[in-house]
Amino acid sequence: MIFDKTNLFSDAQAITATAGSTNTIDLGPINSGFARDIGKGKPIPLLIQVIEAFDSVADDETLTISMEQDSTETITPDRTDVLAVVSNADLKTAGYKVPVQFIPDGIRYRYLRLKYTVAGSGNFTAGKITAGVVMGRQTA
Repeated sequence: MIFDKTNLFSDAQAITATAGSTNTIDLGPINSGFARDIGKGKPIPLLIQVIEAFDSVADDETLTISMEQDSTETITPDRTDVLAVVSNADLKTAGYKVPVQFIPDGIRYRYLRLKYTVAGSGNFTAGKITAGVVMGRQTA
């Protein structure tokens, strides 16, 4: 995969508890009188990949990955879309690609980030994710 650093949400980000992605993508100002929806038209490939296997004490944790949109850089989301809920078993596999292939329809706000929400008996003790817009997704 080819990542563009300016379109990267997480670069080997450690996920041990609920957190937002370390990077926010700024789509730029919206011109007056025009609507924005970057998800329409040609799909924009998105890759979310486990690059370091996750570990936890209870082994019942899950990770919900959502895309948050906001009109301001502070990200108190104007809109949140759940992209995937990933099981503990899948997170234990370095190289696992979350089955989200594209940026979803409905991206209308200026700022985007991913939100990683941990659920279960505890937090993760290890695990890293890299996520961002890619030129294309490798299928094998």
